[in-house]
Amino acid sequence: MSSSSTAVLLETVNFAAEKHRNQRRKDPDATPYINHPIGVARILSHEGGITDIEVLQAALLHDTVEDTDTTFEELESMFGATVARIVQEVTDDKSLPKEERKRLQVEHAPHRSHQAKLVKLADKLYNLRDLNRCTPKGWTPERVQEYFIWASRVVKGLRGTNAALEEKLQQLFLERGVQL
Repeated sequence: MSSSSTAVLLETVNFAAEKHRNQRRKDPDATPYINHPIGVARILSHEGGITDIEVLQAALLHDTVEDTDTTFEELESMFGATVARIVQEVTDDKSLPKEERKRLQVEHAPHRSHQAKLVKLADKLYNLRDLNRCTPKGWTPERVQEYFIWASRVVKGLRGTNAALEEKLQQLFLERGVQL
C-alpha cells in the first residue's frame, strides 16, 4: 500500500472514530462501536483480498450516515462521490420501520454495485461472527437464529461477489443449519 493510500485510510478511520465516539455495540461488554467498521474493513482486506481504497473507505464509513449526524454530502465533500455512493447503497432508511428496512435489504441486495455488495458481505460476516461470539443483551437464541435466517436471505442476493467471503458465510450458515 502506498503512503498516500495509508494516509487516506487513516484520515477515514479518524473521521469514523470521531463520528462513532460515543457509541457502543449491543454486546454485554459494550464494545466501542468503531471496532465494527474497522473490523468490516479488515475482513475485506485480510479475508476478501480487497485492495480498492474506496471500498475500504466505504467499509469504515458504512454506518456513519445511518447512526450519526453525518450526511452523504459531507461524505462526498470529504471522501469523494464513489465512497459516498457506496455508503449510500448500504445505508438503511431509518425513517422506515425495522421490518421494512430488513425486507428492503433482501430485495435490493442483488441490484447493488459490486463495491456495495463487498461491503455488505463483510458487514454480514462481522455481525454473524459477533452474534456467535456473544449474544447482545436481551436477545433470545430464537432471535439470533432468526437473524441468521434473515442474513442468509440478504447474502443469497450477493452471491457471485467474492468467493472467499461467501465461503466463510456459507460455513457460518451451515453451522446454524441455515440453507443459503
